[in-house]
Amino acid sequence: MGFGSSSSEKGHEQETAAIPPQISDLHCVGPPRHQPTTLDTAPPGANNTRQFTETEGIVTTTMMDLPGYRVVKVLGAVYGLTVRTRNWAAGLGMVLKSVAGGELRWFTTMLYSCRNDSLSRCVAETKARGGNAIICLRFDTADLGGFAQACAYGTACVVEKIEGSPAVATQLISAD
Repeated sequence: MGFGSSSSEKGHEQETAAIPPQISDLHCVGPPRHQPTTLDTAPPGANNTRQFTETEGIVTTTMMDLPGYRVVKVLGAVYGLTVRTRNWAAGLGMVLKSVAGGELRWFTTMLYSCRNDSLSRCVAETKARGGNAIICLRFDTADLGGFAQACAYGTACVVEKIEGSPAVATQLISAD
């Protein structure tokens, strides 16, 4: 039958796919590495705040809620968009690199820069509305005929810490 195996159940042929081990690892088949909970203080590695884009005290999360905090006011959707172009020399270099294969480091750097700029615009819009958090943060990127576009969007809101909660958003910890 090709990929997978088949088994017979009440006379019906049913095909089952074999799951490669690397896919099993990606989808966390088996025991979890740690017990997730909304009261976790921070994801692994989140204590190194230099890995994050500067958000000027605005808490950002891709989750629907913010562990240890309560949403007290929803301010609506916020967007940050940026479009970049590369110069002709970089475009030529990318064509030559695509023949040889490998990472296009200049393009990767440009996409990181686009992402950071779009997030900064999202943060500025949130601050202008009086918010202190963005929840459900998402990013979209696209190549528009030689232009790179990045869009950050999420829900701006005002959050407050839940009394007695051990969770503290990393962005709100003072750098002192």
